[in-house]
Amino acid sequence: MKLYIACDHAAIGMKNEITAYLREKSYDVEDLGINEGEKIDYPVAAEKVAKKVVADSGSKGILICGTGIGMSIAANKVKGIRAAAVSEVYSAKLTRIHNDTNVLCFGARVIGIETAKMIVDAYLEAEFEGGRHAARVALIEKLEENFK
Repeated sequence: MKLYIACDHAAIGMKNEITAYLREKSYDVEDLGINEGEKIDYPVAAEKVAKKVVADSGSKGILICGTGIGMSIAANKVKGIRAAAVSEVYSAKLTRIHNDTNVLCFGARVIGIETAKMIVDAYLEAEFEGGRHAARVALIEKLEENFK
């Protein structure tokens, strides 16, 4: 599975640690920035990852800012993205199982690196259940179509 990751200036250190952690686990990770000394507005970073995820079927995105909230709001503006901001493992797992999310967002000012690693693991190990959840995801997609 291809992973795309980006952050704003509040989360460079955490992005770098999560990128290294995922690569150690043999994930194919494309780091879309930013790096030390750079600044970016979170909607710009979110758009970079969201566009890659939409264009690359089966891929996932990870976005990290101060809280994860701004990134999730911005990413969800891109058609085909279902992003969720989480700060604990249970929600990370269920957002994949129930919502078929394709972008995970969290905050470097909210959680520590070990919690972030557990969240990423839970998210990437979980699979969409389909069934009754597929009907709900279809309703979300219909909303997206109705409000272009």
